[in-house]
Amino acid sequence: MHGYYLCNPKYTPLKPEFDNTEIAFRSKTDGELKRAKFLFSFMSSAQLTKMGIGATNLAMSLHLPIKWLLRNTIFNQFCGGETMEETAHTAEVLARYKVDTILDYGVEGKESEDQFDRAVPEFIRAIKYAASQEHIPFISLKITGFSRFALLEKIHAGKSLNMEEDAEWKRVYGRIDAICGAAAAHKIMVLIDAEETWIIEPCNQLTEAMMEKYNREEAYIFNTYQFYCHGTLEFLKYSLEQAVKKGYILGAKLVRGAYMEKERARAKEMGYVDPIQPNKMSTDQDYDAGVLFCLEHLDTLAVFIGTHNEKSCAAAAAFMEQHHIDPHNKRVFFSQLFGMSDNISFNLADSGYSVSKYLPYGPVKDVIPYLMRRAQENTSVAGQTSRELLLINKEMKRRKLA
Repeated sequence: MHGYYLCNPKYTPLKPEFDNTEIAFRSKTDGELKRAKFLFSFMSSAQLTKMGIGATNLAMSLHLPIKWLLRNTIFNQFCGGETMEETAHTAEVLARYKVDTILDYGVEGKESEDQFDRAVPEFIRAIKYAASQEHIPFISLKITGFSRFALLEKIHAGKSLNMEEDAEWKRVYGRIDAICGAAAAHKIMVLIDAEETWIIEPCNQLTEAMMEKYNREEAYIFNTYQFYCHGTLEFLKYSLEQAVKKGYILGAKLVRGAYMEKERARAKEMGYVDPIQPNKMSTDQDYDAGVLFCLEHLDTLAVFIGTHNEKSCAAAAAFMEQHHIDPHNKRVFFSQLFGMSDNISFNLADSGYSVSKYLPYGPVKDVIPYLMRRAQENTSVAGQTSRELLLINKEMKRRKLA
């Protein structure tokens, strides 16, 4: 077994109890708890969620005044604010309970060079702000926030670029490099988020180039590994081999995945092999094996365990306890999305583990794609919404609100 990084044989971490709702929801007011119950009750119905998403998209396309409704419901549940300043307040609340923040500028769907260029200083501003705060160790970004989707698709397909496209790709590299360089200089970590499988090759290549450039001493740049795809565990191991060979620390963000329906529909429509695992059990087995692999190689990588799965988090915490890995090891991080799985986040943090919440921010109209994904995810992931409701109802009963 490989040597562990920053082991502390004298430290015995507390075992997190994910059913402790007093700890899970202590950052929530009674009003916020009631709002969460309403939203998760709504999302428990696939039909209502589908209708709600359709109505929202229609209202936005017709420029109907629904911002106030979105702002006071789904936006406030899953986002930190419309501006970085508003988000800072939410981050301060999380910090009171030992939960760190990942700043996530949630604006998506841009397609012009001017829009891509304007996003760069916004991310650098977020990095500088994060560096001034004790409890914001991460920012996140998506390559598609800085590049045309069609360009990435063409590169992934192995097609030759013309001179204009080649220059365009160099500008994409320059944007990501400027952000990653600023982050490394300010000792802020960057999580480069997952994308669809049919554009993933250029995203991986660009992320690996950033890791090779900036992860020489510590991991500042993290690539994302989606375990609902075939071959991800093998790719993770290959990535570590390459990192060791080239002399940099691998940053590995492990997730199950967020584009399953889209991936399967496209594979069926275009007649290629479905890239998604055959069932949830296969995904779970590979994910947990990936976490174990990373925890066994902390001398050469840093791992970001991004999951709402209680069993995966409990297994990782148990492994760390058994092998005397300090829960505050600076190469192990747990994370969940803001507004979801607070029972995992706050109980892990209370037991001494390093936990961060993904905290998206941006104008309401610009983060709608993100919000719609959260609604779909809570409807499609087996047991997610019912588990949230069970815990919320338990806490409301404890508070004598129900």
